[in-house]
Amino acid sequence: MIKRTLCFSNPAYLSTKNRQLVARIEQVGDQPERTATVPIEDIGVVLLDCQQITITHGLLSALIDNNASVITCNDRHMPVGLLLPLEGHTVQSERFQDQLNASLPLRKQLWQQTVQQKILNQAALLRQLHHIETGNMQQWAAEVRSGDSTNLEGRAAAFYWSQLLPTIEDFTRGRDGIYPNNLFNYAYAILRAVIARALVSSGLLPTLGIHHHNRYNAYCLADDIMEPYRPYADLLVVQTMQQFPDTLDLTTDLKRCLLTVPTLEVRISGQRSPLMVAASQTTASLARCFSGESRRLSYPEM
Repeated sequence: MIKRTLCFSNPAYLSTKNRQLVARIEQVGDQPERTATVPIEDIGVVLLDCQQITITHGLLSALIDNNASVITCNDRHMPVGLLLPLEGHTVQSERFQDQLNASLPLRKQLWQQTVQQKILNQAALLRQLHHIETGNMQQWAAEVRSGDSTNLEGRAAAFYWSQLLPTIEDFTRGRDGIYPNNLFNYAYAILRAVIARALVSSGLLPTLGIHHHNRYNAYCLADDIMEPYRPYADLLVVQTMQQFPDTLDLTTDLKRCLLTVPTLEVRISGQRSPLMVAASQTTASLARCFSGESRRLSYPEM
């Protein structure tokens, strides 16, 4: 069963009773105070998007015990924090050791596969949206070397972003850039939480990446593994922009659309499933690679 993503954007008091999340939402405008409950076992991601939210320690513990991700937002409504379980798998210490002992050649090969599938998915999205000829991107994907030593990921990204949003002149993708960068940032934050959750459930350390290694980044491996999934989030952003063409800010309606990232349909090895389920398949395959049982990552194909 696909886990639910909950977003709280109004002042609320969140607690737990009888294995349920109990949300007492304060009165806002003409909407009276109301109370809602959700079984904790059904929850995959909780987004706290209001500075006037109170959450009990008991609820936080219950969510973490059920391998749910808790995301906190700043006063600009952008995700800034992520809370994950410390223990997510029965043989976690063994998998940690396999991950720590992974050789440099193996990590480079895994990054090669990651970049190849990211470029192929980006190319597929350009064809789907704009019927663009992407033979160059397919050639770049085929030429990616171990560790992507020639940085074909960067070359493909430059072409991809120059073509993805043809109606926005001179668009540059950047965390602090102009609209719709705010939409991409939000969608990627949700995607990152889903991937980090899947890594923990597979008994892996989200901090120790196969390519990313920023000393200030606690989720380097999540940033690695989410790369081939980004085009799915990109498609969702484009569709959201088309649905709300005159809205430049992150309104509640826009966030409601972007919060569907975990339920997006993806395909792995010909089988369709929600993105949250597929992420667990990918991280399970990564664990097998670290243990020596496999040499291939299971990534989605657009």
